Amino acid sequence: MKTATVAAEPRRTPRPRADALRNRERIIAAAREMFVEHGAEVPLDEIARRAGVGNATIYRHFADRSELITSVVLSVMDRVSARAEAAAAEEADPFAALRRFVHAAADERIGALCPMLSDTFDQDHAELQAARDRLERDVEGLMQRARAAGRLRTDVAVGDLMVALSQLTRPLPGTGCRNIDQFIHRHLQLFLDGLQAPARSQLPGSAATLDDLRKS
Repeated sequence: MKTATVAAEPRRTPRPRADALRNRERIIAAAREMFVEHGAEVPLDEIARRAGVGNATIYRHFADRSELITSVVLSVMDRVSARAEAAAAEEADPFAALRRFVHAAADERIGALCPMLSDTFDQDHAELQAARDRLERDVEGLMQRARAAGRLRTDVAVGDLMVALSQLTRPLPGTGCRNIDQFIHRHLQLFLDGLQAPARSQLPGSAATLDDLRKS
C-alpha cells in the first residue's frame, strides 16, 4: 500500500513587525530632514538621535549610508509624485495646480534629493529610475497643462523647476539657518510669480531638463 506524499508548504517570509516598520519610517523621516539641513554626510548617530532610536537600529534596517540615502531619495520622490498627482486631479486651474505642487514639494523636504546629483550616487538603481521617471512625468504634466493654458512661460522646463525647488528649500552652506522654514513659502511664491506668462525677461541659456542635471 502506497503512502500518500504530502507536499511541503513553502516557507513564508515573516512580515516585519509593526514597531520595526515604525522605526524604519522614523529613521527615513529624520534622515530626510538632516540631509536637507546638513547634507548627505551627516553622522548616522545624529540621525539615530533625531529619530529616537539607537545606532544599532539604523544598521538593522540599512546596510550602510548609501542604502539609507537611496531609501530617503525613493521616499521623497514617491511622496512628491503623489502630491503632483493630487494637485493635477483636484485643481481646475492649471497654474494653481502647479503652485500647489511647488509648495507641497517644499513641505516634503524635496531638498533631500540633492544627493542624486553626486558623482558617487548610483544613478542606475532600477527602483530609483522608475521613481525618477514617474516624478518627471508628473511634474512635466503639470507644467504642460499650465503652458498650454498660456499661464506658464515657454522657456522653462522640469529641470529649472526642480533646481529652484531644491535650492530654495535648503539652508545656505555653512550657516545655522534654523528658522529658514518661515521664509521658504514666501520665496517660492516670488519664484512662482517669475514663472508666469507673459515672461518679463529673456532667460540666458536653455531650459534645463532632469537629464541636464544628471550630466552636469
